[in-house]
Amino acid sequence: MSEGEGGIPAPAGLAHRVPDLGALELLLSVARLGSLGRAAREMGITQPAASSRIRSMERQLGVALVDRSPRGSRLTDAGALVTDWARRIVEAAEAFDAGAQALRGRRDSRLRVAASMTIAEYLLPGWLIALRAQRPDTAVSLLAGNSAAVAERLLADEADLGFVEGLSVPAGLDAAVVAHDRLIVVTAPGHPWARRRGTLSAGELASTPLILREEGSGTRQVLDAALGGLARPLLELSSTTAVKASAVSGAGPAVLSELAVREELAARRLVSVPVEGVPLDRALRAVWRTGHRPTGPGRDLLGLTRA
Repeated sequence: MSEGEGGIPAPAGLAHRVPDLGALELLLSVARLGSLGRAAREMGITQPAASSRIRSMERQLGVALVDRSPRGSRLTDAGALVTDWARRIVEAAEAFDAGAQALRGRRDSRLRVAASMTIAEYLLPGWLIALRAQRPDTAVSLLAGNSAAVAERLLADEADLGFVEGLSVPAGLDAAVVAHDRLIVVTAPGHPWARRRGTLSAGELASTPLILREEGSGTRQVLDAALGGLARPLLELSSTTAVKASAVSGAGPAVLSELAVREELAARRLVSVPVEGVPLDRALRAVWRTGHRPTGPGRDLLGLTRA
């Protein structure tokens, strides 16, 4: 036994002196049914296992609890007193369990998701439809913004799970790659780049004013890192949809996720312009606060992204 303040022996923890809940529930069954065998069957254990558990509890408490005879099992006077105490402990444990279930239910009743624009617009809708089929009672709120804003939401505990498109994992967050994407250069069919036969060079792309997402977006981070710097933007817009609409209108070339322009490329409203020597592949990540891996509906949504 360790010593407390002033050299007074510190008491051992309650876990070493108080029987576990399973043993107390068994004792209550014996008291109610008058038979160790019937109590064992009710608890789903063998009679030898039940006898062993009762003997272990008697050794732990230092008193006899049950008199065993061919006619059944009868509580001793000490056993009757311990049974009264055990009933209160088990009732308190049941109240604890009910409270914990209520907390889990409240946690699972909502899910706050923050996602960067491309993921929010082109991937999350399908994932959330699948989540609703699994958890129809969970209310999901979605906050869309750039990757920097997603990190801020998570770190401020304003979101339970996030999705980002940048090159690296923001500080204070853990991550898992859920998909891969590629950025491509696109223009309207009437732009000179749409008619050129050769590929664009990295220098030509870097020196050309482009329609770009704002700083802090994953798309901007990947492009800037790939080119080592960008010319002053032709337009700087805060959503993928706005960048795409501007490119379709003929305002100038843009760099967008391949996911975002599939329909426009198929309909020839936009044309893909090949670029040589520029790494534009990127990982799409789920992110959460370090040490707070998603549980409940967040864990389920994370699983659906990998399905």
